[in-house]
Amino acid sequence: MPASLVEKECAAKMDKAVDFLKQELRGIRTGRAHAGLVEHIKIEVASYGTTNELRELATIASPDPSTLLVKPFDPTTAKDIEKGIQSANLGITPNSDGKVIRLPIPPLSGERREQLVLQVKKMAEDQKIAVRNARRDANKAADSAEKEKSLSEDESKDLKDKVQKLTKQHEDNIDSLIADKTKEIQEV
Repeated sequence: MPASLVEKECAAKMDKAVDFLKQELRGIRTGRAHAGLVEHIKIEVASYGTTNELRELATIASPDPSTLLVKPFDPTTAKDIEKGIQSANLGITPNSDGKVIRLPIPPLSGERREQLVLQVKKMAEDQKIAVRNARRDANKAADSAEKEKSLSEDESKDLKDKVQKLTKQHEDNIDSLIADKTKEIQEV
């Protein structure tokens, strides 16, 4: 396999890990109401016989900084949505009037903020592991290409150096995302 292809595949895997982390971080509460908190919650809809994301079943609005308003496209799914939000373990209790579900976002306690910071750090570490696994795979590909004589020793070493730079760059990106999110969580 050519060195450029190995490098490109490795970068794609690493980018995917960072993008996944960005998506996961959107679902972490910071004390302010925003649709990202709940839009990716999986809701099991008994009448449809499927599991959908909340954003596929309802519109999500934030009429004020401490409330989310969920308006189901199909009012018969309101109960399923309510159950799904409760089972998502967000620390938010939905209030439903049958047509609209209100989600009051309570202020975060100091203890809860610390739990969220730990959760965010664990998510970051999981994605750093994914980045390092991509590095390992690329280095293995470089070693096997060198054994097969399709890459010289110098080309293999250059590829490994490029992959290491990519790894460092992506880990720094993850650290930056986590620092921003931690700061956001700890704002009162």
